Amino acid sequence: MTLDEEIARLSALANPHRFRIIALLAAESLHVSELARRLGMSRALLYMHLQRLESAGYVTGHLELSDDGKALKFFEVVPFEVTTNVARIVAAVAADTESTH
Repeated sequence: MTLDEEIARLSALANPHRFRIIALLAAESLHVSELARRLGMSRALLYMHLQRLESAGYVTGHLELSDDGKALKFFEVVPFEVTTNVARIVAAVAADTESTH
């Protein structure tokens, strides 16, 4: 993993709203409007957080049709474990240093 990828992966979690999103999605898959309602957050702000989580691989979204034919975007947690250590950080920095020289 590159330095930028490692930082993006870790920083995607470094937000209390994203922790709350993951906690809710860990219990059940939810569509964006319901998730926004439960969090008391605008859908635009929620989408920004979901995009960060999805690009880091922590959640995934898919479209489903409701009974009345509306497309609803549902999100769910992708099982993950976050670990890092000195060796992983050193390797990421070394790979970054090699690629910039």
